[in-house]
Amino acid sequence: MGHRFQVNLRGIIDLLSHHLYSSPGVFVRELLQNATDAIRARRHLEPDHQGEIRVELIEKQDGGLPTLFFSDDGVGLTEEELHRFLATIGESSKREALEARRNDFIGQFGIGLLSCFMVCDELLVVTRSARGDGRTVEWRGRHDGTYTARTSEHPLERPGTQVFLVARPAAAEYFTPERVRQLASHYGGLLPFPIHLTAAGHTEHLNPTPPPWRQEYASASERRAALLAYGREVFDTEFVDCIPLHSEAGGVEGVAFVLPFSPHFHTKQKHRVYLKGMLLSESAENLLPDWAFFVRCVVDAQGLRPTASREAFYEDATLARARESLGQSLRQYLVELATEEPRALQRLIALHGLSVKALALDDDDFFRLVIHWLPFETTLGMMTLESYRQSFPTVYYVTTLDAFRQVARVAAAQGLGIINGAYTHDTALLEKLPRVLPDAQVELFSPSRLAQRFEEPTAEELEAVERLLHVARAALEPFGCEVSLKKFLPAEVPTLYGDVDDGAFRRDLERARQESDALYAAVLEGALTEEREEERPQLCFNLLNPVVCRLARVRSSEQLKLSVEMLYVQALLLGHRPLRAQELALLNRGLLGLIAAGLDEDDAGTGEVH
Repeated sequence: MGHRFQVNLRGIIDLLSHHLYSSPGVFVRELLQNATDAIRARRHLEPDHQGEIRVELIEKQDGGLPTLFFSDDGVGLTEEELHRFLATIGESSKREALEARRNDFIGQFGIGLLSCFMVCDELLVVTRSARGDGRTVEWRGRHDGTYTARTSEHPLERPGTQVFLVARPAAAEYFTPERVRQLASHYGGLLPFPIHLTAAGHTEHLNPTPPPWRQEYASASERRAALLAYGREVFDTEFVDCIPLHSEAGGVEGVAFVLPFSPHFHTKQKHRVYLKGMLLSESAENLLPDWAFFVRCVVDAQGLRPTASREAFYEDATLARARESLGQSLRQYLVELATEEPRALQRLIALHGLSVKALALDDDDFFRLVIHWLPFETTLGMMTLESYRQSFPTVYYVTTLDAFRQVARVAAAQGLGIINGAYTHDTALLEKLPRVLPDAQVELFSPSRLAQRFEEPTAEELEAVERLLHVARAALEPFGCEVSLKKFLPAEVPTLYGDVDDGAFRRDLERARQESDALYAAVLEGALTEEREEERPQLCFNLLNPVVCRLARVRSSEQLKLSVEMLYVQALLLGHRPLRAQELALLNRGLLGLIAAGLDEDDAGTGEVH
């Protein structure tokens, strides 16, 4: 034998108030939505019908609980439809026409009227159908799940629906003139049908003007000023610029506002979205592409599907196409800036560089458009890629901050521009450059190559420093470091340490091997055995440096060796290279040696005898 589900209406209302709707105040949205859909349904019968919604707050003079009255001149309901739609959860009066005309109606789930029971214990609906026999029918529903329906003793003069709600004591805050005005304007401010509110003897039109993107303006500047003023009113923020948005998919139109600050790269902006003029959500996150975190937007959609709570859009193929189309609107805005207002684009990049870079990585066409406007840190200062390529046919870059610090000072003195690719996206952008622009030459720069650009010493100069080179090679051989001598700027730099591209990594491995137990050290040993002879690092002495010139004249081999070892350690530290155990020991020994030498000199000067 079959059985039917039993529905506990109080339990359903508890679910709505605590788990589906964000606030009891959404009952105003649900009533506005029902009235709007009823007017749209009547327009299918009478295309010239205009339609209006009236809201009246009736406050009792004796201090009794206030009553809220909603009325519309929409299609209305017959008695059979009252039983079918208002007393059956999940049944919508739009259900039959929904598949054919999904875009015509906001409500699609048949649960909206239940939201009223979050603020009242009883609901009275008086309605006359434009398709029925002309009778006016009353439906009185209670929060315990019971209802009555009968022919009204007070017939309506025209088709439409009236809804009466008497406030529950705990929900009286939603029945004040200020709160009703705020809720009706908030949710229904963009509805295409006029909403008139009567409260305290005063009637006002809550939505007299359409949204600014649907209005006509005398000039583009006037339109821009109006949109920015709208953004300031909605978000209480002074935005940098505004971008019109449009998507055929989902019937979306609106405006995006460029933020005046740079949010975190992974921040998802919360957008205000409307569905057919009814506010759906102020915190929608899935409307724009992830890279568009530099804007907040207000949009009205005609063909996107709401979730059951009608506070977000349902993720489907239509929303995905709309998201791509809106992203294209943002792309087009940036393209126009690049071609028509490059200085404005530069200001935008300075403010939202990460977002622009992320989009450039994602879109080859956009990459071609903006890559030369993007600023990069170089050894010669900040410059756009366009300025850099005008001076250097080959784009040289390093991938880490340590590598950049190692070469920055010396490279700058030689007039060599090397880009610091350590910032987010910079290395990826530079490596993408030759793939998108085949004529571009891009090369990873190794610090060891700097010495190849330095001036060679003369034969006479080499002869004068022969002893220095001999001692230095013998001193640094245990460290696997070769020695050379060149002339380079700046003259105050005595040495330059250069190693292979993965030199810092290999040093970390070596230090880890020395500090690890036998088993792990054996594993690391295998990673270090592939080092080839030509990959040995090099310490280059600067013959223009006064200290190096003086070292060439030092007679004491021990003092010369100590000085070379200390210059080697200094070069490692300046190059931000990790010191291995033997180099740390060298540093300690060198410091003690220098201290001892200083004490000996002091003792000799005072004539003390030990």
